[in-house]
Amino acid sequence: MPAPALLPEVTVTATRVEEDSFDLPVSIDRVDRRAISEDKPQVNLSESLNTVPGVVVQNRQNYAQDLQVSSRGFGARATFGVRGVRLIADGIPATMPDGQGQTATFDLGSAERIEVLRGPFSTLYGNAAGGVIQVFTEDGPAEPTLTGSAYLGSYDTYKLGAKFGGTSGPTNYLANVSRFQTDGYRDHSWARRDHLNAKVKFDAGARGLLTLVVNALDQPETQDPLGLTAVQVAQNPRQAGTGALAFNTRKSVAQNQLGLTYDLAVGRDDRIEARLYYGDRQVTQFLAIPLFVQNAPTSSGGVVDLDRGYGGAGLRWTRVATLLDGPFTTSLGIDYDRMDERRTGFINDFGVPGALKRNEDDVVSRTDPYAQAEWRVAPRVNLLAGVRHSRVRLESTDYFITPGNPNDSGSVTYTDTTAAAGVTFNLTSSANLYANLGTGFETPTFAELAYRPGGASGLNFALQPARSRQWEVGLKTEIAESMRLNLALFRIDVTDEIVVDSSSGGRTVFKNAAKTRREGLELAWNGRFANGFEAALAYTWLDARFEQPFTSGTPPAVVPAGNRIPGVPPQRLFGELVWRHTPAGFHAGAEVLHNGKVYANDANSEFAPAYTIWNLRAGFEQRGGNWRLTEFVRVDNVGDRQTVGAVIVNQRNRRYYEPAPGRNWLAGITASLSF
Repeated sequence: MPAPALLPEVTVTATRVEEDSFDLPVSIDRVDRRAISEDKPQVNLSESLNTVPGVVVQNRQNYAQDLQVSSRGFGARATFGVRGVRLIADGIPATMPDGQGQTATFDLGSAERIEVLRGPFSTLYGNAAGGVIQVFTEDGPAEPTLTGSAYLGSYDTYKLGAKFGGTSGPTNYLANVSRFQTDGYRDHSWARRDHLNAKVKFDAGARGLLTLVVNALDQPETQDPLGLTAVQVAQNPRQAGTGALAFNTRKSVAQNQLGLTYDLAVGRDDRIEARLYYGDRQVTQFLAIPLFVQNAPTSSGGVVDLDRGYGGAGLRWTRVATLLDGPFTTSLGIDYDRMDERRTGFINDFGVPGALKRNEDDVVSRTDPYAQAEWRVAPRVNLLAGVRHSRVRLESTDYFITPGNPNDSGSVTYTDTTAAAGVTFNLTSSANLYANLGTGFETPTFAELAYRPGGASGLNFALQPARSRQWEVGLKTEIAESMRLNLALFRIDVTDEIVVDSSSGGRTVFKNAAKTRREGLELAWNGRFANGFEAALAYTWLDARFEQPFTSGTPPAVVPAGNRIPGVPPQRLFGELVWRHTPAGFHAGAEVLHNGKVYANDANSEFAPAYTIWNLRAGFEQRGGNWRLTEFVRVDNVGDRQTVGAVIVNQRNRRYYEPAPGRNWLAGITASLSF
């Protein structure tokens, strides 16, 4: 009987210096290329991050609103896009300087790995409290290689892709293009994405390493099926929400981005890293808002039109030295990011743009100097600490001034200094204890400032940033050289938490809740066994509650202390068992996912029920001298359970629910040729 293979080291860049995650006093997981690509269409992060505890990525079945991503409960409030979690691709921010990001720009078809960081040290990356998700594009292979892929599945879903990469002298290159299209599980949920991601690395030896990254996304006329009430879900979960067809709710997105990074070793002990990037993003969105509401003097209409330019730069110096006979690594850096946005609004005259209702220029800038240090103070003790000062300025210039709609120009500046510190203690050569603590800072995004309570015009400058205090203790251990176990306990106290006041017609008003608390446990285990078996388990328990009463909703109602924060499942479990027969190139796997009951509103009067679903998958691989061929098939939700994939928190008309598909299938083939 052959012995199980040893688990590979998990190399991460949480401290901006590559090292084994086992030695860091942080909760961080790495998802490698095989886990991203095997038996998956590589369209959404929700496919890949189930093995990471503490993180919930919900596929809304609504590509107009993107995925719902939360980390330790941060980000669950987002009605579209991502809040509270920073997104980074190849060292370039995919989160705007105000804290708003989109996962649709991530190209998983060319991703080499994904790193997910939770806890206090995520605040060292800037304006976010919950975590950091980083995607890294793979390098091109040593020989020129062409790869083609095709996937076909339920609901007339398909994806076609082509990837080409190689190495020529000091230049390494890779480019990936793809088209994804689906009619969607629900009515009025058609979507198409055309994606390009390319990376070129030039190794100039002693002169440094230069990396150019190009990313383009075109997502036209993506239909928005809106949310459903509980009664509508029971009647027909596949139907579109009220007003979706009449107002032809939809969104078009086009984004192009160019990034450049430079890495230079200066002598033996010093390193300088720099980044520079620029992008543009155009969004046009049609909302379902009754005409009499849109025609009000203070209304901004039912069509949102954004033209955004954004960019930034960063510079970091790192030194590796010795302090009292222990390795000592320090980093000093500064980040600057800016977004300039032209925002207009129009009447949605049943799917056709009408009269102008909003016209403004919005600017966000962020300046963040930071420092961090890591010190092996003793053979069995490792210290890590960092501090970051953030200054975020948001400014709006209003050009739409009419009777009943005054000049709503204004600006606000948020500043804070956050810090984190942690220690790792080596119990044995295969077991580490760690502890950390820190503070966090999360500003409102421009989308969260966009609307004032009561239908008043102008930005909601009364909304304050949330500030958090976090601590965590954990254990990382390797068992019998073929299993790895990570365990973390944490508590997070937040003042002025940003919460949804009300949401209707695609328009969401936010406010601050005085105090919240999150207490939780995260467990991740994976192992390899004899006879080709592999298994993984990720479990999260999270108690997220309001600590003080506050008023919420329209009309206002008191939310008592002790109510759960909506959108946050109290428990989540993912398990996977895979068997591989290497000589035949065959594998088969079974997955189970349990998601706890999710409250849909602050009052905790409505909720999406808990559910457990099973998935099955299998695939083959064939190899020749310079070619490789893989095929797979998977069936999700084998038991055909009716479930709610995501909730729209505090939706004013009680249209909270976005149903998920019943039993559905996907099949795919990939072919690679080197020459």
